Amino acid sequence: MEFQQRLPQNLKETVLFMAIISVISVNLIAPIITGLEVGFSLNHWAMVLHQLPLLWVSVIILVVVTQQPASKMASYFLDQNASFRSTMMITAMCNVFLMSLVLTILGTWIGTGSVTLDPVVHFFAKWPRNYTIALVVEAFIAQPIARSAMAWLHRGMVTEGSRLS
Repeated sequence: MEFQQRLPQNLKETVLFMAIISVISVNLIAPIITGLEVGFSLNHWAMVLHQLPLLWVSVIILVVVTQQPASKMASYFLDQNASFRSTMMITAMCNVFLMSLVLTILGTWIGTGSVTLDPVVHFFAKWPRNYTIALVVEAFIAQPIARSAMAWLHRGMVTEGSRLS
């Protein structure tokens, strides 16, 4: 029951779920990583805000592209009797793993506004930090908020359905 209540049940709910997660993630992960790179200041934060729309679109596309491979990867680590929480955590780890591989390079290109080899050259120095930041934001902030929104939405639908009967 917890599984059904806390996850999207149709396309409309899936879009809402993705929107919640992606907006929270992009607005937290990008400024944190940028702050660690160039320092935390209002000017740097404002600089990041200008890049967020393109980064957000990239994240949405990447979520769609990596969903299937991440689910397949997660299935290697989960058995049939896995709990809801362990399933969500392993799935988040796999999704973030694949997305962080791409976004460590692509995010740098978007953020700097130039395509260079610098993020490729420094990939192995920066990727572990980026993965950790993204995993913490996804697993402990963005996804719990989105799952709570789904539970709230489904509770409202059940209550509304009860009144209509």
